[in-house]
Amino acid sequence: MNQANELPFALFPGSQGQAVRAQAIARAGSLAGALEQGLLPRQLDLSLSEALVLGLLKQGVSKYLAIFGHGSTDLGEVLRNYTEAGVTQVYNFRNEVEMAHAGTALAWAWKEPCAVVTSIGPGALQAMAGSLAAACNGVGLYHIYGDETTWGEGYNMQQIPKPQQQLYGQMTALMGQSYVLHTPEALRDALRRGTQCVHHPVKPGPFFLLLPINTQPQVIHDLHLDALPEALQAPRTAVADGALLQQAAQLLSGHARIVMKVGGGGRAFAGPLRELAERCGAAVVLSPGSTGVLPDAHAQNMHVGGSKGSISGNHAMQHATLLLAIGTRAVCQSDCSGIGYPLVEQVININADIADLTHYNRTLALQGDIGAVVEQLLAALGTVADQRAPARAAWLEGCAASKAAWKGFLRERQAVPPLFDQVWQRPVLTEPAAIKLVCDFANKVGAIKFFDAGDVQANGFQTVEDDAPGQTYTETGASYMGFATCAVTAAGMASTQQYPIAFTGDGSFMMNPQALISAVEHGARGTIVVFDNRRMAAISSLQHAQYGHDFRTNDGVAVDYVQLAGSVQGVLALWGGEDAASLRDALKRAHAHDGLSLVHVPVYAGEKPEGGLGAYGSWNVGNWCDDVQQRYLSTVI
Repeated sequence: MNQANELPFALFPGSQGQAVRAQAIARAGSLAGALEQGLLPRQLDLSLSEALVLGLLKQGVSKYLAIFGHGSTDLGEVLRNYTEAGVTQVYNFRNEVEMAHAGTALAWAWKEPCAVVTSIGPGALQAMAGSLAAACNGVGLYHIYGDETTWGEGYNMQQIPKPQQQLYGQMTALMGQSYVLHTPEALRDALRRGTQCVHHPVKPGPFFLLLPINTQPQVIHDLHLDALPEALQAPRTAVADGALLQQAAQLLSGHARIVMKVGGGGRAFAGPLRELAERCGAAVVLSPGSTGVLPDAHAQNMHVGGSKGSISGNHAMQHATLLLAIGTRAVCQSDCSGIGYPLVEQVININADIADLTHYNRTLALQGDIGAVVEQLLAALGTVADQRAPARAAWLEGCAASKAAWKGFLRERQAVPPLFDQVWQRPVLTEPAAIKLVCDFANKVGAIKFFDAGDVQANGFQTVEDDAPGQTYTETGASYMGFATCAVTAAGMASTQQYPIAFTGDGSFMMNPQALISAVEHGARGTIVVFDNRRMAAISSLQHAQYGHDFRTNDGVAVDYVQLAGSVQGVLALWGGEDAASLRDALKRAHAHDGLSLVHVPVYAGEKPEGGLGAYGSWNVGNWCDDVQQRYLSTVI
């Protein structure tokens, strides 16, 4: 069919027109190319579903993770035509929570824009629950759900049975930004608000598009494709008030005991933050989401701090007099429920979000892009004399001694031989020893490490020895059980290849075991390591610490994870053994497999302290609340 014959068909809003338009875009290599070459007219009659696909294409979204249902059949037909032409890619899943996690990982670790598509009702609610991981970790992606019809002809199946409009839209608006496309012609506004959320320069997050069943096939007449907004490109912002920068520089030069707390917002600025830390002599304390901002062995890297934390990280927090907070939102576990800095007299906060910027009292707020503001602050420091150099050297010496104690403690705990476990009725590896071994293997083969919630996650962020951001992704924002297992699937959808290893507990793995099927279906190559202690060990240990007993955090049902995973065709399932040599061998075999592997490792759970890495901070939970809250009342900042 030549170009002259194609254009009339391209005007048809139906399935035949969709196929022709998709082929034109594929031939040109892009939507913009098809318009420039005259393969597509700029003004068209399009269904809402197709207009949405073209609008998202303008924003760089061509990958869809989907579970279709009666609430999304029209959108599914559009995606069929565009996928058959090679313009879009659609990956089908079995569970909406699993799918939401995989989309989050694809956007977060591989930096690829994508959209999650579900039907109406339970599927949408499950996907929305899974979106909590994206919302809590600042990951932008689209969530597209079916919705009840707009004519109010009676209850729709799977509609919330309540006589009120747009209830799904109201719920999703609580999770992030939301838009109900009650009127198809509002698509332009919806996509503008969408990109402002998904591509937000400071706090991106999930954007929820609700597509009523009956508006999806409705035709938008004379839609100008140039009117559909492109992806947001926000400019960097800096501090306009030079006096504030000079004041900050004076504070940094006047304090000897400075702690720099780097949150997840600092991940993209490792180089400038290292220079700033070295210039002002700060002890750097990381959050679980910012490991690697300073190389592990850097003398000023005190590792993680907070309610779990580390000996060295919490030492720096507890003894500093000046807090330099960068890209952190002061999560309860990260700052010990507000009492992590008992001696701090003044705060300098660098953040673009006004709420996070002003979280603490006595704050000198430097609002703007972290990289731009740090550049300004470095310039200001060059104009100020260092008033406390000798005292600062003593501060860093003390911190170095604390770090040496932490490193020695880690080596000691990671070298603990297998301990006898009451459940396994034989000696098995401790979790710190097993996690350290898998971390070392991951670093050796250049794998991304994904950590699941629970004891594995806590021992994990205490263990990792990253030298750059992006080596580890630990979903501490929501601590959503099952995230790591699902994240591996994203490796099969990503355009760039990097091997993932998921660190997951037995409880977390069983939240989304169907991810095994999805990972094989989509060609993911990676390893899932299941650290099996037959209990919710993080909660058991908390119960013991607070009340002296654990309660209902385990069961008596044994699961053969090797047999379970091996029943999925394409999965190499391996027993990790009960000693270091066996686990190393299993990891090598898993990595050599051209596909998905699972390694099952029994680990110790009990009251022996050498079986874990301990806790070093405070937390406003359980019977600790009175003490923590009383201390909070007397905390200055």
